[in-house]
Amino acid sequence: MLNYLLGLFSNDLAIDLGTASTLIYVKGKGIVSNEPSVVAVRKDGRGKRVLAVGTEAKAMLGKTPGNITAIRPLKDGVIADFEITEEMLKYFIAKVHNRKLLVRPRIIIGVPSGITQVEKRAVKESAYSAGAGEVYLIEEPMAAAIGAGLPITEPSANMIVDIGGGTSEIAVISLAGIVQAKSIRIGGDRFDEAIVQFIKRKFNLSIGTGVAERIKHTLGLSTNADNIGHSMQIKGSNLVTGVPATIDLQGSEIREALNEPVNALIEAVKQVLETTPPELAADMVDKGIVLAGGGALIKGLDAILREETGLPITIADDPLTCVVKGAGMALDNIKLLREVTIPN
Repeated sequence: MLNYLLGLFSNDLAIDLGTASTLIYVKGKGIVSNEPSVVAVRKDGRGKRVLAVGTEAKAMLGKTPGNITAIRPLKDGVIADFEITEEMLKYFIAKVHNRKLLVRPRIIIGVPSGITQVEKRAVKESAYSAGAGEVYLIEEPMAAAIGAGLPITEPSANMIVDIGGGTSEIAVISLAGIVQAKSIRIGGDRFDEAIVQFIKRKFNLSIGTGVAERIKHTLGLSTNADNIGHSMQIKGSNLVTGVPATIDLQGSEIREALNEPVNALIEAVKQVLETTPPELAADMVDKGIVLAGGGALIKGLDAILREETGLPITIADDPLTCVVKGAGMALDNIKLLREVTIPN
């Protein structure tokens, strides 16, 4: 009964500190916050001052006057701006605890599997400075596999491909351990950038990453047959005349635009499969690969992976929340927490 009551009043948090979005899971309540990892900062004679965080700050991206900058403090899944990450974490932690700054929660944070010791220390220090009492780190593919409901403690292969904003994490998991893994710095941001550059080259049109993101989710990677008559109208600035212009973009053109990052992802998946022990590789013929992360929602990506690997491909239920859910489930189960977190 005492444990039940402690659970009810627990301040424990699981955080998916992503390049694109930060999600927070509170023990006993589930996911309570899902906001963009963006901070708007004003620079004046007194230095930097945080103006807005999350959704409000993302709305300012690309639209701010000279003295205000909208910053994404994480790049490729790791901290690029320590000070701003700390401010962002403080804001999110205070928000979920109703601004009770005296609370010092236990926090578990998802990190890329290829993270260095220096990057690990930066994440932990940011969390401690933001008010954490204890900090645990869990590799994102492990958290995603738990969140996707895979039986990770069993002696069989569970393969997960977690495509985030900054990185894609590919891992084969068995007996609560990562047998083979690869982290590549290709994710949703790289896809958006590829679309921006393609439209610049082909149409002499300059668009923002927000428009590229909409194109990616609307047109996706469907085959040419799927894309007959499938197009969308996009607006941007003509690079020759400087005047706003509108073009019709065909679905098949986006497949062409995303060739390079998609091929790099396929290559990384194949490398992990090639280096997996044969006994576990045999399991994957039936079980296949599970896709998680925002990139799993790109239309047609599952079909391309199925075609290239010859394995069954499943998209996790609610792929965007797999990492934070899995980290939260580990926090709820002390035995699992000890098995899956990164040792200090």
